[in-house]
Amino acid sequence: MVSGAVEKGAVKGGGFADLGPRVASAVILVASAILTLYVGGDVFAFFWLFAGFAVNWEWQGLIGGERRMARIIAGGAAVAAAAAFGRNGLAGVAALEVAAFAGVAAILAGRERRLWAATGVFYAGALTFSVCWLRESLEFGLLAIAFLFAIVWGTDIFAYFGGRLIGGPKLWPRVSAGKTWSGTIAGVVSGALLGLATAYFGGGPALASFETFLVAVTAAAISQMGDLFESSVKRRFGVKDSSQLIPGHGGVMDRLDGFIFACAFAAALGLARGDPSAAANLFFW
Repeated sequence: MVSGAVEKGAVKGGGFADLGPRVASAVILVASAILTLYVGGDVFAFFWLFAGFAVNWEWQGLIGGERRMARIIAGGAAVAAAAAFGRNGLAGVAALEVAAFAGVAAILAGRERRLWAATGVFYAGALTFSVCWLRESLEFGLLAIAFLFAIVWGTDIFAYFGGRLIGGPKLWPRVSAGKTWSGTIAGVVSGALLGLATAYFGGGPALASFETFLVAVTAAAISQMGDLFESSVKRRFGVKDSSQLIPGHGGVMDRLDGFIFACAFAAALGLARGDPSAAANLFFW
C-alpha cells in the first residue's frame, strides 16, 4: 500500500522502487512461517501467539486513547487465551474469554475509544484462535494453513505486480490510494489458483475440486477486504503504517491484514460445517 506520490515515483524508476526491502522482509517472514508450520505444536503456537501480541500492541497504539499499556495487557491476555483454547478446539470458551478481555479494554479506553479498543482485541484474538485451531485439526491441519498461505501470499504478490504493470482505475482511492481493480482481480484469481495447486499437490486430485476453488476464491477476495479494512482504520486515525517493525511492510498488522480475514473466514467455515475437522471441511464437500 503506497501513496499516489510514491507510486508515481516508483513508475519512473521502473515501477518497483520499494521492491528491495519488501522482498528481503518477505523472505524472512515466509521462511519463518513455513518452518514453524512444518514443525507445528508449541513452536507454531508461540510464533502466532507473538504475532497476535504484536497485532494488539500496534492496534492499541494506532487508535490512541487512555491507558494504552493496560489495554495492551488485557488484549495480550485475550490473545493467549485464544491460542490456548484454539489448540484444544474450544471455540465457545475462546469467544467468551476474548469478549471478556475486549470489554475490559473498552472500559479502559474511555468513551471515545471504547469500540475501537474492543475491536482490536477481537481482531488479534481472531487471528490466534483461527490459525491455532486450524493447525491442530486432524490430518489436514498443516495443509489447511499452507492452503491459506498460498492464497494470501499469491493474492498479495500478484495484486502488487498486476497493479503496477497493468494499472487502470483505482479500486477505492478514498481508502487505498495504490490499489487498482486490475491488481485486485489479478491477485484474487492468482491467489485462488495457487491455493488450488497447493491442495492438489499437498493432498491429491480429490482435494482440488471446484468447491475447493470456490473456497479459495472467496478466501482471496476476503483477504483483500482485510487489506482495505486495515487501510480504512489507518486512514481514520491518520497513520501511514501500523508500526515500523518490518522494513518495506510497516508493521505486523500491515503484513497480516489479509491473512487475518482469510484465516478467520476459513475457521468460521470449518466451524459452521462441523465434523470431521475444521481443516478437512475446507476440502471435502
